[in-house]
Amino acid sequence: MAPKVLISDKLSDAAVQIFKDRGIDVDFQPDLGKDKDKLAEIIGNYDGLAIRSATKVTEKILAAAPNLKVIGRAGIGTDNIDKDAASKQGVIVMNTPFGNMITTAEHAIAMMFAVARQIPEASASTHAGKWEKSKFMGVELTGKTLGVIGAGNIGGIVCDRARGLKMKVIAYDPFLGEEKAKKMGVEKVELDELLSRADFITLHVPFTDATANILSRENLEKTKKGVRIVNCARGGLVDEEALADLLKSGHVAGAAFDVFAQEPATENPLFNLPNVVCTPHLGAATTEAQENVALQVAEQMSDYLLTGAVSNALNMPSVTAEEAQVMGPWLSLAGHLGAFTGQMTDEPIKAINILYDGVVADMNLDALNCGVVAGIMKRANPDVNMVSAPVVAREKGIQISTTNQDKSGSFDGYIKVTVVTDKRERSIAGTVFSDGKPRFIQIKGINIDAEVGRHMVYTTNEDVPGIIGALGETMGRNNVNIANFTLGRAAVKGEAIALLYVDAPVPQPALKDLADTGKFTQIKVLEFDVAGA
Repeated sequence: MAPKVLISDKLSDAAVQIFKDRGIDVDFQPDLGKDKDKLAEIIGNYDGLAIRSATKVTEKILAAAPNLKVIGRAGIGTDNIDKDAASKQGVIVMNTPFGNMITTAEHAIAMMFAVARQIPEASASTHAGKWEKSKFMGVELTGKTLGVIGAGNIGGIVCDRARGLKMKVIAYDPFLGEEKAKKMGVEKVELDELLSRADFITLHVPFTDATANILSRENLEKTKKGVRIVNCARGGLVDEEALADLLKSGHVAGAAFDVFAQEPATENPLFNLPNVVCTPHLGAATTEAQENVALQVAEQMSDYLLTGAVSNALNMPSVTAEEAQVMGPWLSLAGHLGAFTGQMTDEPIKAINILYDGVVADMNLDALNCGVVAGIMKRANPDVNMVSAPVVAREKGIQISTTNQDKSGSFDGYIKVTVVTDKRERSIAGTVFSDGKPRFIQIKGINIDAEVGRHMVYTTNEDVPGIIGALGETMGRNNVNIANFTLGRAAVKGEAIALLYVDAPVPQPALKDLADTGKFTQIKVLEFDVAGA
């Protein structure tokens, strides 16, 4: 059955067609997002939800969407999505951060020109029949110092455009390396130095705990007298009351804002002040950008629903279509290893340690980690998946560590998972053979070679004669067919293990018969999600 996607906001016809062309069953209801009750009523029928900003995806909406797998936001901002609730429910949240980068950067440059030359006020004056040529004395951008707070995707484009305007560009960004700054042709500085030197300041950072009110009253007072400030990033980055005071005092010569702490902004301390340019969050509002983000979100959601490829997800590691194809068997193995340790562990887990060796060590380890953790968590919560599992583990205080190393054994690559509790450590390792099938290769340090089946029986015993006979005779007597059988031992007469792959669930009488033989120190029935089994 084809995946079903609901589009509840206005998206272009071309985006709708992409879903159809990819074989997705798409339901285009562009005004539905405004009706939260109707949305809650029907959302349970869909695998995907494509939105813009009008649809509010609340915890209540998510609770009504048991089949939902992915939410795609055509744009950057995801403030209208309860991402914590989505993660706990295992729903991937995607955005399209690159579709409107150029448009937003160009708007920042346009706002800089507008405030430098007082264009909106001059336009309004001229429209009013006045000819106040001497009133609107502006400043050139050429030769001025531009301070860029946040030199990432959009900020980097602004830096490039500003250099083309012959501005000197300085940048504050804790994640910007010296080598990258040199390649960009900008000078990396600390925030205080930027504030004291910049003639213009433009912000290009997300709204986080670290960036909230980054231009506080204290920092605004550190700025160079006559500075002009541009914000086309996010509301809440600037103390608007303080900025209004400094504009009135003349310390700040002008400001240009496209975003505000409260939106829609029907009133604001910056409104109606001279040489303050305000626009209603138009950063991404170009025909090209709106088309780009719509097409991008349609492609991303289709890729995920059809191939498992994850792009621009906010709560899940990205996995390209090529990675998904190569990593598919390894992701299955990661889940099986997690499922084994999860089903074998009855006490609270303190830590999960994952070792990647050889070829697998160069793969997308974040995604593989999610596969392992999901496999472990499914024992306690069958509905958990790769998105929600890390959230569940974090809430339980489980520490997750990862180690990767070069090829160290006879296999091209393998994964080893160790679960730590207060009582013990339990480990299992596995690999993927050339046929693409996952195999268990070590349990408790004992080497084995076991195919993974849907229904399995794991036993431990002392290495003595009669174990194979006891297992075979007991299973046969209870009409359980053994598809595959693997033995391993630590040493002669030492601890030994057996792993049986059987065709059907093992009935309780068979388990009781095994226990009654007195030959086994542990008997455990295991179930694995094996495709095609």
